[in-house]
Amino acid sequence: MKTEERIEKQRQLIEELGTHFDKQGFQPTAGRILGLLMVRDKEEFSFEEIVIELGISKSSASVALKNLELRENIEYVTHPGDRKRYFRIKTLKPFALIDDFGKKLLFFKELQSRILALKADPNSRNAVFFKDLTNMIDFFLENMDAIREEYSRKVENTD
Repeated sequence: MKTEERIEKQRQLIEELGTHFDKQGFQPTAGRILGLLMVRDKEEFSFEEIVIELGISKSSASVALKNLELRENIEYVTHPGDRKRYFRIKTLKPFALIDDFGKKLLFFKELQSRILALKADPNSRNAVFFKDLTNMIDFFLENMDAIREEYSRKVENTD
């Protein structure tokens, strides 16, 4: 694939990721910035480069970058002799995302339990749905450690 074609496909994917992250609750500009940092071959971008690359205002870039930092999606680094900050995807320890997801599932399971306790008809459509969802969450959480161990063994065997 030619360089120009690859760069155009990267631009399209950045916009697609921006839309995806927007649906996940990110600001549209934040989603596009995250997409840029994920997709482009260059892994660190200065504030000015982000503004130019995405064609966004400085104020929207500033707000979006601050929100992405607070959400711990990105971080910045500095380089000796250069006063600029360079933004990049924040890499996490293995399983950090899975652990975070597990915490969210536990919280959601607790809410479901409270909902079910308040239902007058435990066989209503919603109550049955929440019971099924709780069972699925329990299954996932019970198997999460086994999946983690199996994946770790797989990674060790490929090294």
